[in-house]
Amino acid sequence: MIEELKTFIAVVDKMSFTKAAVSINISQPSVSLHISNLENYFHTRLIERSNKQRSIFITAQGDLLYKRAKQILSVLEETKEELLQSDHSPCGTLRIGASMTIGEFLLPSILSEFMKLYPNIKLDMTVENTEHIYEKFKNYDIDIALIEGTVPVENYIHHNFYKDTMVIVAPVSFQYDKKAELKKSLSNQTWIHREKGSGTGENLNIFLNSYGISPKNLITLGSNYSIKEAVKNNMGISFISSLVVNESVKNKEVKIVPLKDQYYRYFSYLIHENNLPKAVELFLEKLHLIVF
Repeated sequence: MIEELKTFIAVVDKMSFTKAAVSINISQPSVSLHISNLENYFHTRLIERSNKQRSIFITAQGDLLYKRAKQILSVLEETKEELLQSDHSPCGTLRIGASMTIGEFLLPSILSEFMKLYPNIKLDMTVENTEHIYEKFKNYDIDIALIEGTVPVENYIHHNFYKDTMVIVAPVSFQYDKKAELKKSLSNQTWIHREKGSGTGENLNIFLNSYGISPKNLITLGSNYSIKEAVKNNMGISFISSLVVNESVKNKEVKIVPLKDQYYRYFSYLIHENNLPKAVELFLEKLHLIVF
């Protein structure tokens, strides 16, 4: 059954029997046999095949099994690693996904300390924008998601762990009327923001709308570093985490446009309600020690 589940996951991931066979190094007839065995075992159709279009469609039952199969294989692998440990030191794999700001500026120091405490725990880390990390979490590709944007309310545990300060960052040459209201000073400017699906981009949109600021132009860039460099090189202004620009502000490469009120957002983690691997439990203990 384990091999059949691995084959089924490969078929869904590749959306092709042929590509799945190549990826897991078995014959295509074996792939078909494994899928047939699963459908007979569960008494349901998992995959619809279209001979004319040479395509496949995953049924609702197949989608459910795909998610459960990932959970099952993850638990089996974690159990195997724990049983094989020889020195009773915590082991296993920490499958963690983080959105960009967290993964680039907050997580490295946390993980460095964590790996010193638990050297036998393997690290499998993914850093992408909030939307992509959430999709990987929903599909059980990761065990814990660290995000900075909002996601749909579903059947998981959601908890804030860090209070982040957002700032307006501008080139050092940027001039504005300190006595004028924010809307007047910051409208008709070129704003640099992150791509769709980014928590930072989401917060920029909220900020602009709440103050009624109308940008003259919007430039979309795919990373915090590229935004910081764009601001530094007089391409425009941005609204971004202070974690991204603190060092550049100290070095007088960019400057902060002061706000009347501080603007905060929260970083959150998502975990599935059941079957948390030991590595994730230990990481959460470390995460809870962070002071807001």
